[in-house]
Amino acid sequence: MARDGKTILNGISFDLALGEILVILGPSGSGKSSLLRCLNRLESNSGGEILFEGRETRTLRITELRRKIGMVFQIPSLPPATVRENVGTGPRLHGEVLTGEDCATLLNRVGLGSTFAERQVESLSVGEKQRVALAMALANHPSVLLLDEPTSALDPTAVLTIENLIKSIHQRLNTATLLVTHDLNQALRFNATTLLLHEGRIIAKGNIQEMMRHPSDERVRRFFQGELSEANPERPPGAKK
Repeated sequence: MARDGKTILNGISFDLALGEILVILGPSGSGKSSLLRCLNRLESNSGGEILFEGRETRTLRITELRRKIGMVFQIPSLPPATVRENVGTGPRLHGEVLTGEDCATLLNRVGLGSTFAERQVESLSVGEKQRVALAMALANHPSVLLLDEPTSALDPTAVLTIENLIKSIHQRLNTATLLVTHDLNQALRFNATTLLLHEGRIIAKGNIQEMMRHPSDERVRRFFQGELSEANPERPPGAKK
């Protein structure tokens, strides 16, 4: 993948299976968010293939792809409406109606009571909005969840709450979950298979604790020492860093 003549992602290759959590780490500008955006076709990959259930994602209708591959962003962006109207957005796009019972089930699944259904999203805290964003993704019954630094805007207590929700949802629904984070401690708490990106390439893959104990090269050691940085921005112009 290239942007403005610069290569953002190069030689990326990995598999993600149902029931697996994969964590993506890397310094700012390493391509973490761009990778997720390619997987959901918010950005186009200029080369290579991205396969979902054996099919190239560019052969799928975009609405169908995004129904099966849900995405939650760093900052929840919800249109001014009730929580129920927001959660029902995905089903409405496919000609379906989210019943009150279905909405209550989804809200309970993300740790919000059914009484939140008729609340205006403007009245919610950032942490509550992020839970609504999770419920919106789950309303489409996705096979894959892409989580782009979903706790970076939250206070420490809310961070742990959302982490526990992600783990609970993952275990209950057996989704394939891909989590981008800049927080090393968060990656350690998930203790999952981890990809470490640098300059748009995977420089290490495996259990994060093993990576830390036995870094495969100097770049990996420097990352865990907080000494590895990037010069190139990974986000599109105007996007929040």
